[in-house]
Amino acid sequence: MGSPFRSEEMCLAQLFLQSGSAYDCISELGELALVEFRDLNPTVSSFQRKFVGEIKRCEEMERILGYLLREIRKANIPVPEAEVRPLAPQPRHVLEIREQLQRLEVELREVATNKEKLQKNLLELTEYTHMLKVTHTFVKRNAEREPLGPQYEEFPSLEKDSVTGYTSMQRLGAKLGFISGLIPRVKVEAFERLLWRVCKGYMILSCSEMEDSLKDPVTGESTETVVFLISFWGDQIGQKVQKICQSYHCHLYPHPESDEERCDVMESLATRIQDLHTVLSRTEEYLRQVLNKASESVYTWAIQVQKMKAIYHTLNMCSFDVTNKCLIAEVWCPVSALTTLRGALEEGSRKSGAVVPSFVNRIPCSETPPTLLHTNKFTSGFQNIVDAYGVGSYREVNPAPYTVITFPFLFAVMFGDMGHGAVMTVFALWMLVQEKSPTVKCHRNEIWRILFEGRYIILMMGFFSMYTGLIYNDCFSKSLNIFGSSWSVRAMFTQGPWMNKTLHTNSLLTLDPNITGVFGGPYPVGIDPIWNLASNRLTFLNSYKMKMSIILGVCHMTFGVILGVFNHIYFRRKFALFLLFLPELLFLLCLFGYLVFMVVYKWLAFSARDSWLAPSILVHFISMFLMQGQALEPLYPGQTGLQVFLLLVAFLSIPVLLLGKPLYLYWLHQGDRSLGVYRGYERVRRGSEDDMSVMRDHDAEEGGVHSDPASRETQPEFDLGEVVLHQSIHTMEYCLGCISNSASYLRLWALSLAHAQLSEVLWSMVMRPALRLDSGTATFLLVPVLGVFATLTVTILLLMEGLSAFLHALRLHWVEFQNKFYSGAGIKFVPFSFSLLPSVLEQDSFLSD
Repeated sequence: MGSPFRSEEMCLAQLFLQSGSAYDCISELGELALVEFRDLNPTVSSFQRKFVGEIKRCEEMERILGYLLREIRKANIPVPEAEVRPLAPQPRHVLEIREQLQRLEVELREVATNKEKLQKNLLELTEYTHMLKVTHTFVKRNAEREPLGPQYEEFPSLEKDSVTGYTSMQRLGAKLGFISGLIPRVKVEAFERLLWRVCKGYMILSCSEMEDSLKDPVTGESTETVVFLISFWGDQIGQKVQKICQSYHCHLYPHPESDEERCDVMESLATRIQDLHTVLSRTEEYLRQVLNKASESVYTWAIQVQKMKAIYHTLNMCSFDVTNKCLIAEVWCPVSALTTLRGALEEGSRKSGAVVPSFVNRIPCSETPPTLLHTNKFTSGFQNIVDAYGVGSYREVNPAPYTVITFPFLFAVMFGDMGHGAVMTVFALWMLVQEKSPTVKCHRNEIWRILFEGRYIILMMGFFSMYTGLIYNDCFSKSLNIFGSSWSVRAMFTQGPWMNKTLHTNSLLTLDPNITGVFGGPYPVGIDPIWNLASNRLTFLNSYKMKMSIILGVCHMTFGVILGVFNHIYFRRKFALFLLFLPELLFLLCLFGYLVFMVVYKWLAFSARDSWLAPSILVHFISMFLMQGQALEPLYPGQTGLQVFLLLVAFLSIPVLLLGKPLYLYWLHQGDRSLGVYRGYERVRRGSEDDMSVMRDHDAEEGGVHSDPASRETQPEFDLGEVVLHQSIHTMEYCLGCISNSASYLRLWALSLAHAQLSEVLWSMVMRPALRLDSGTATFLLVPVLGVFATLTVTILLLMEGLSAFLHALRLHWVEFQNKFYSGAGIKFVPFSFSLLPSVLEQDSFLSD
């Protein structure tokens, strides 16, 4: 385990893998997650690489596994997950797994096809049965309306024609025919209109909706259908009706000519439906047996196929020697893990039974190594916050260990409330208790997964919110009188000017701390609860929190500047300590550090007796820049001289910061210092060429490499203008940033007051009216009012205000803190690891059709 304060030292290594043991060696490396492979065939298409055939076979097995998983999920059969993930299968076992999968697929598809055919036949027979029942009512109704005697008309009416018996059209020689079937209800209107226009009235359409909706065996959707019976005259009309029915995709069934035939057909259909139900139930039972058997092994097979496919993808990144008996791979590996890497290669060679073992060779390289920072489940969330700004440069100071404390603390300064912090803490503790539960851990909701990954961040924010809430003495906008107030009203009557008449004649009264006994000393922890009753409470908290924000902001920025020292020392940039760090620190402390000093001095120098003499810190700070200190009453003796000195030091730091580094680098270049190449990996990667040259120069001075004419010829050309331009941008950004960043920390004050005021408004508008009601009414109203109060507290104060405070704390770390020492221009180390493969049951490639 490496240090969390700086990334691991990395090296580039070559792996020489024998062809017979390469598969097992890569499998061992995937289990250990030690190395990151480099692609040695970037110009070769993925379809032209050596192991493309093996990858295609893996994809074919993935297709079969996806089909099995979808069928198992449709049958609501659970897929047991093994506690220990299986290892990648040996190449000699792959053929056996493939044959089992293909046999299962063929068997399952046959059973599923037979089931689908049976369901389709059952649907047709059921539709036919319903159609016969409905059309029978049509025939009975028309028979009842048939006239008793024959009618003689020159032009017989179609409405009076009977469907059965002799009709006028039959007497004219036309043949009566029937077409019956089912059609979706949404098509009935258009179907009827088209029949009337085409047949010109030589047909009769009878329709009736089915009471029961039938499900389609293919799609599983239920559709509302209508049974129709069409009686027509003549073969030509019958052909037209037949074509119209086909164009509307109607389900047509033969219509019996007599009641006896209808009864025979109904009995036959009932027998066949009963037989189909029996066969279908047995088919479904057999299908479930097949799926149950497949579910026992499908998870293991899916994991093994995943690992096997990842191994072949990695082998495609290797190059082959001339004899094609050895594979060569290049990997980034932590220096501390080289021994483990050699052991993994030996284990892979032993498993494969190779005579010649695989081995590793460390090689020098001038490329930037990736950044590897070891984390655990507690620090991973804070590391993700830092990496969202940018992955740290190689061997750069890592801000994440300090963010563990500073981030939840600054959040809590804006979110200080004991009650809200307790709710947040309880929620985080519940997630910690449930963190091993697969239902909670593997939930597919994206917002929930973000909250679950940050459960330790939420826990720390809850703890710190409870602490700052104790300092503010704020719990759901109410103060807690734990130690008793330090202020006494009795002394204003016994020692002061108050009388009973004073209480009746004055609506607002002021306690005088100069009177003996009124003020008993500071409150033990936090703010005295009596301020919750004071009319000037908001004015007092404004002043208190604003000064506190400035003090915390200057301390936070100063700490960020100091952390830059560790980068300068580690990268051997000794000149940067005097030309960068020192002027930056002096500029920040001489201006805003002095502002913090004045705040603290005013708190210590003035008491309640002479508080009316206390000057304004803001006016003195502005007068410091305007050189008008003599026009104001000094805060302390010698203030004007000290302020002039601090201004002089701050302004002299600007030219040193602006020209110091470029002139020093120019002097080194003109002095033709040694610029040898550092052995192994150079310490600085993403920096400019002038920083690289200085680093090489220091390495040469320490005896790393001696200078020679060849190295002078290969050294990069020094461009003074470019260096001055870059340093000018950095100087302006830092100097102006110190001013804007200090003002940016006032968001701590603003959001803290906003949170307190929102909490107070919620209490006064929801809970206070309910608590002031009489006992009888309050008993019934208090429970729903409490529910409304809890809902609004969670949605507005916890979620919305919490998210706002989280984002502002994030900005304070990214912009105001990390830019003082952190470049974030690195490349993240992504090892080849089977644990990083997505879960089988969550992959769209497995579960999508």
